[in-house]
Amino acid sequence: MGSHRGDRASVALILSYVLDWIIIIAAAGVGAAFSRTTPNKRPFSILNPDISFPYVVHEKISSALLIICSLIIPAVIILFVALVFVPGPTVPKSVPKALIWRRKLWEWHAGWLGLALSLVAAFLITSGMKNLSGKPRPDLLSRCSPDLANMTKFAAGGYLDTQGGVLLVTPSICQNTDIHIMNDAFRSFPSGHSSTSAAGLVYLSLFLASKLTSTIPFLSPSTYSRVTKYRSAFPYRAQGRIQRFQQSTSPTHAGKEAYSADDEPSNPTGHNDKIIALRNQAAAPPVYLLVFAVIPFFAAIYIASTRWSDFRHHGFDIFFGFFIGTTTAIFSFRYYHLPINQGAGWSWGPRSRDRSFWAGVGIGNYVASTNDDMEFEKVENGRVLDVELGAIERDGDHVGVDDSNIVHG
Repeated sequence: MGSHRGDRASVALILSYVLDWIIIIAAAGVGAAFSRTTPNKRPFSILNPDISFPYVVHEKISSALLIICSLIIPAVIILFVALVFVPGPTVPKSVPKALIWRRKLWEWHAGWLGLALSLVAAFLITSGMKNLSGKPRPDLLSRCSPDLANMTKFAAGGYLDTQGGVLLVTPSICQNTDIHIMNDAFRSFPSGHSSTSAAGLVYLSLFLASKLTSTIPFLSPSTYSRVTKYRSAFPYRAQGRIQRFQQSTSPTHAGKEAYSADDEPSNPTGHNDKIIALRNQAAAPPVYLLVFAVIPFFAAIYIASTRWSDFRHHGFDIFFGFFIGTTTAIFSFRYYHLPINQGAGWSWGPRSRDRSFWAGVGIGNYVASTNDDMEFEKVENGRVLDVELGAIERDGDHVGVDDSNIVHG
């Protein structure tokens, strides 16, 4: 990024995003530290069938494969989409290549930043909750090898069952000396595979849906959408009937010729926004685009389901982990991208240089609104691809320059 106002402001803006990356990486480090910390270990019963499943050494989705599926593959796809499909077919040929590449690189950066935020947030939350809960995995007893001959020594709480035996025991009853395996045995809630796969792959699904404009058709909040006559199958004919009735009953038109059908709009094909039918305001995207968007989501579901078949987690652990990952994915996507059904596939632009680190109380926005700052935005965030073409035009759905060179966003 550069600025015609000087290097200092440009450097400040860049450093603000460098700080974002530093914070995200630091949060990942905290999560990694949590994963190596000895968790709380809840007492358990050796007669509990829910923790009596066999210990599966070779998981269907290992931790390494999870990273590849949830981080590496989404990052590569985001890079490919940003470099190949951005900025799209609406850019005039006169736009300089440098500005096009600036937009490509920004979309790439925003896509990766959102992916990193989603994954790290899910990882940090999950790692912390695992240690706090200390819930036994379904295969705990297989890992534990309990000392059954000395159960009374490890009784928890001093309570006995109806047969005079020990009801609950402490984790000290386990004879397995592998610290890593035993610490991991008490990290069942929530599922890390579920949260990580959802954080990475649900985010990728949202990213692809945005870039491919694969969304459920919606009605724009326009005035004519709320008028009953436009709910007609042929609104241009309904328009004529309503106008003829209004004119025939109006005192000012008494004695005048009634409204003629020949006076009806001459373009009754759905292209006149004033008479367009509700059904013609949107259409369903091709199904193959929907397939591309939902494949990552289905992959996340598969990864989460393997934790059940591998006896690594209880059902609620898997659902809650997936909920965590899905929540961080949706939040991170919206943090850096416009809404799918209104944003035309774009991410939010960069912050203004004078608000790189903090906008201030009462401002409420990290994009400046003065003419000078808007001039800076035209260069910095790529919302207008050619500064010299003309004035800024913004209406929420597109950004353009001049009347003859509209750049839709």
